[in-house]
Amino acid sequence: MAASGMIQNMSLFSSSHPLATNNQKAPAFKISRVSQKPAIISSLKQIYRQGNFKDSFFTLSNLIAHENTSQKCLYEAYSLLFEICASEKTLLHGQQIHAHVLKLDVLRADSVFLNTKIVFMYGKCGSIGDAEKVFDRMTERSIFTWNAMIGACVVNGVPFRALELYKDMRFLGVSLDAHSISSTIKAISQLEFLYCGREIHGLAIKLGLISNVFVLNSLVTMYTKCDDIRAATFLFNGMCESEDTVSWNSMISAYVMNGMNQEALSLSVEMLNASVEPTTYTFVGALQACEETKFGKLGVEIHAAVLKFGYSLDTYVVNALLMMYIKNNRLDEAAKIFFHMQEKDNISWNSMISGYVQNGLYDEAISLFHEMKNAGHKPDHVSLVSMLVASGRQGNLLNGMEIHAFSLRNCLDSDLQVGNTLVDMYAKCGKLDYMDSVFDRMLHRDNVSWTTIIAAYAQNNFPWKAVQSFREVQTEGSNIDDALMIGSVLLACTELRCNLLAKEIHCYVIKRGLYDPVIQKTLVSVYGDCGNVDYANSIFRLSEVKDVVSFTSIMCSYVRNGLANEALELGLYMNELEIEADSIAVLSMLTAAADLASLRKGTEIHGFLVRKGLLMHDSIRSSLIDMYACCGTLENSYKVFNHLKNKDPVCWTSMINACGLHGCGREAIDIFTMMEKENIQPDHITFLAVLRACSHAALVEDGKRMFKIMQSKYALEPWPEHYACLVDLLGRANYLEEAFQIVKTMNLEDIPAVWCALLGACRVYSNKKLGEIAAKKLLELEPKNPGNYILVSNVYAAIDRWDDVEDVRVTMKGKGLKKDPACSWIEVGDKVHAFVAQDKSHPECDRIYEKLAHLTEKLEKEAGYVAQTKCVLQNVEEKEKVKLLKGHSERLAIAYGLLASTDRNPIRITKNLRVCSDCHAFSKLASKFLERGIIVRDAKRFHHFRDGVCSCGDFW
Repeated sequence: MAASGMIQNMSLFSSSHPLATNNQKAPAFKISRVSQKPAIISSLKQIYRQGNFKDSFFTLSNLIAHENTSQKCLYEAYSLLFEICASEKTLLHGQQIHAHVLKLDVLRADSVFLNTKIVFMYGKCGSIGDAEKVFDRMTERSIFTWNAMIGACVVNGVPFRALELYKDMRFLGVSLDAHSISSTIKAISQLEFLYCGREIHGLAIKLGLISNVFVLNSLVTMYTKCDDIRAATFLFNGMCESEDTVSWNSMISAYVMNGMNQEALSLSVEMLNASVEPTTYTFVGALQACEETKFGKLGVEIHAAVLKFGYSLDTYVVNALLMMYIKNNRLDEAAKIFFHMQEKDNISWNSMISGYVQNGLYDEAISLFHEMKNAGHKPDHVSLVSMLVASGRQGNLLNGMEIHAFSLRNCLDSDLQVGNTLVDMYAKCGKLDYMDSVFDRMLHRDNVSWTTIIAAYAQNNFPWKAVQSFREVQTEGSNIDDALMIGSVLLACTELRCNLLAKEIHCYVIKRGLYDPVIQKTLVSVYGDCGNVDYANSIFRLSEVKDVVSFTSIMCSYVRNGLANEALELGLYMNELEIEADSIAVLSMLTAAADLASLRKGTEIHGFLVRKGLLMHDSIRSSLIDMYACCGTLENSYKVFNHLKNKDPVCWTSMINACGLHGCGREAIDIFTMMEKENIQPDHITFLAVLRACSHAALVEDGKRMFKIMQSKYALEPWPEHYACLVDLLGRANYLEEAFQIVKTMNLEDIPAVWCALLGACRVYSNKKLGEIAAKKLLELEPKNPGNYILVSNVYAAIDRWDDVEDVRVTMKGKGLKKDPACSWIEVGDKVHAFVAQDKSHPECDRIYEKLAHLTEKLEKEAGYVAQTKCVLQNVEEKEKVKLLKGHSERLAIAYGLLASTDRNPIRITKNLRVCSDCHAFSKLASKFLERGIIVRDAKRFHHFRDGVCSCGDFW
């Protein structure tokens, strides 16, 4: 503020001010003669020390009333008042006193002493502009003036200006003292200019100031902030004044700032052993070091020292104690300290609220937030960030909106961190329109802002918006070095299944030098999800760091792309490298074992889970049930299920699904009934499993009842998949017209799964009319799905329309579509043997075909087997069709199973496609003739062949 502007703010010295009346007595003394002026100054000092601010002004008024008051006495009085304003940081009062000085014309440009006091006062009060004006108008300056101005710049965060002043001092030949050097070093610390710091260090040595404790402490701090901890340690170790607490505290803080908590704690102990009295900063630094969990026990000992040295009421120390206990997950201890605090500041409240949020106690955090407001503490941006995080994680939209409104009322919404957390909160609550509105209104955005919104789009099924936002960041020219942002964009690539886009992001990552282990692992997953296993495998093989996450990523990629055997081999390799599998890796291996129907591998994994104590994970328990069911041993699924004490809805659903997979519809319904008795709420997936079980067991009435219960009792709106199950159920029971009516009346005509189920039923019951309608509609909806063409051609073949079969084959060829090659596999010993149709690659090929020929001949002569040549869709002669049927992959697997195992255990086979009618009939007869069970899992369900009968009831 200019001097002329200060004159109008002289209310403390105006004649109307109550403190300025001549007849009012000072509370501490009485003025009567000029000879008492030294007593007045003495009293002013006494009042200043007592902190009685208004009485100081009253005393000055009385002093000015005496005409014979000397210039020196006035200067001393004003000096004391400027000191009061500086210590109290009362800018307005300081400006009023400055204006009064100017009005009385007692301040000249060459009044170095008083002008220096004014510069110092303005610096302390945060008015750097006023300090500079006074400084610039001074015709004479002392070293104290320069130090006051440089110090003002440092305190008010203007380090560049401080360095300019330092250069001016050097240029003008002003002699530097310890305070000049110390303040300049502090400015360099703020800028983290290591090179400049070393220059000043050299100058301090040259000027003989290196032994000064202020200079040394400033140098220690400077080297710490410039990440040269070795230099800081060297300086500290060379200090002579071992009793200077500032030096010890500076070094302890230096170690903590650089993550050297062990060294910080060792130094704290050394300080106490050296009989140096600890201060607030000593305990704060030591407690910050104990936030690292391995030093938690030592933190308790430091707590005892806090009590011993009488710092239990120090707010700074108690706040550090709070954070130490919170970081060590000892929330109960933190709460005890918090609720026993006599004086809580915003840091105290924010720490406790943040602790509750970090530990998932969101309701407690919200309650404490309201208690904070009721206690008269105004929440700041830190408080709001914690509350918004709690609201987002809870999905508590109403509370989140209340906090948003509070931020608007208190002008805190412009804070960048608050804005970013608001975006995240609305994203987690599923309100993307609100999220967009907040994001668009943000005045400033950083990488966190963009990462948050990109992740929100990617996670809420708006992948194109995520990619579009990433393009915007690139257009703005922002420096993208955020692995989370890249990971979110790659997640969008996964959702889009866009291999080309994934490659583009991959190139961008390499070009910008962002290729780190985290992104490598993400790229492996993305390429795996996009079906590019070769790229995923290449990245994995070339990565230098291979940990459990890397292995899990590539194993998941293998499993998703049907390479279950490779996934299991990779699991074995991981074990050889002594990398211990976590729950996610084990889930991938269980899925691989289930896909291969590898009972041996699955049992081994089960044993590993028992040994490692990983069976407590709900996802693993349900996956074990699925694995045993997929390996054909429903009894083992029951054993796992029955041993579970606390069954979650996923476990119940897995067991229902396991029964349905094996055609045990009644058992599936019984488990559902038990689930209801246990008051476990079924969800959409549970009802899908129940309906499929009813469908596979042809339990029409039970299936209809379940469909009604789902809507009436549990208020669950059916998904298209539920209607597809209902249509399949009715179709299997030959209620084709009823199934067709459901399709038409429920607006399901655009759901491919519904028409696929109807078409399958039409094939079994040779319903030409509905079959043609379903076939036409299915090919319209999914013209690029080769499985649909195969199903349609099978329908035409079943009704002897071979010209139509040929037309379908020609259409497929014209569209470039190919049928997935049929593949069957069988586990013998610790190896999985795979066969394709007409396979001649197996080492025991001759013996397999010989065994199969012998079995076929026996079944033809003794069991009445006749080849169903209509299952062959090629336009070839009958003899050739019979030959092709004999080479089907499941028959080769059965023959090898007979050769490789001499016991009477069932032969377990898995096929990637649906079993054809001929192989189904062949397997039924073989099971009776061989007096041995044959279990085949195809793409639809399990077929348990025993004594010439199949568990599917010849409907699959």
